[in-house]
Amino acid sequence: MRVLEYIGPGQLQWRDTPDVELVEPSDAVVRPVTATTCDLDRAIIAGRTPIRGTIAIGHECVAEVVALGSETPGLAVGDIVVVPWHISCGTCKTCVAGAPTRCQAVARNAMFGLPTGGQWGGLFSELVRVPWASANLVRVPEGVSPEAVASASDNLTDAYRSVLLGQSCSPGAPLLILGGTSIGLYACAFARAMGSERVVYVDANERRRGIAAAYGADSASSVAELDRAEFPLTFDAAADPAGLRAALTATEPGGHCHSAGIYFADVSLPTNAMYMNSVTLTTGRPDITPHLPAVLQLVADGKVDPTPVFSDRITFDSLPESLPLLPEKPLVVH
Repeated sequence: MRVLEYIGPGQLQWRDTPDVELVEPSDAVVRPVTATTCDLDRAIIAGRTPIRGTIAIGHECVAEVVALGSETPGLAVGDIVVVPWHISCGTCKTCVAGAPTRCQAVARNAMFGLPTGGQWGGLFSELVRVPWASANLVRVPEGVSPEAVASASDNLTDAYRSVLLGQSCSPGAPLLILGGTSIGLYACAFARAMGSERVVYVDANERRRGIAAAYGADSASSVAELDRAEFPLTFDAAADPAGLRAALTATEPGGHCHSAGIYFADVSLPTNAMYMNSVTLTTGRPDITPHLPAVLQLVADGKVDPTPVFSDRITFDSLPESLPLLPEKPLVVH
């Protein structure tokens, strides 16, 4: 089998390895049928992260189940499933509480696509071993194209969870999104589908603003263009310190700001204003499996269409040459 590896900024390669096999009776082996780059993958490939060395990359895909252990209830060979980015057992205290990113059965930060919590492989590989398969793999509903939900492993579901956090604080309240990543665009779609009174999307990129507008969001190229200075709900999807500060500054007193950005170095925050205005900031890696059923149902019902966010259509075979050249979010197919 082939494994796609990141070997340095702008450099990817295929490496031939023995096929992965079932190790535990709760395992599955899956074959990715469609995939895409997580916003983090793009940053890694571009050399904008501190990650060094050769790694098996990729943690967003939909796959076909090709082999199952003897203890995998609810699954069958041939199922088309979403493969969440995190590794989790499904039965420990934190998993049961809906926080599989903090699973107690594996090393901290265990995931596909990065060796930060053990070697689990990447989801651009030809075959992938999935531990605790019944707790992790979620079938794609009938009538939903696997390509449409290629990002459900991470970014698509992260956007849903991010909108849900805000909605739990102020249901239906206006939402300001500082964009720049696919998560921000997906958040526009979910916010409108989930009843946000108004969604405002800020991004200097004209293409992304057009996608946001098609999802029903008002759009602007900068916060200076906005017709209001503060919002009850704000969302940093810029993955840029300036975007985070702008989101926090635009959060009204008593409001909630969520950040989906990954910051590898500490950044300066307007802590005095946050304190005086009782602004709440949340952030953190997204728990996928608890939210996948709702995400897939919204797509199945036609309330959210993720496909406009994909910028290009490329093949698995072309990945080493194509991915370093693509600045947006490609759909990868066979």
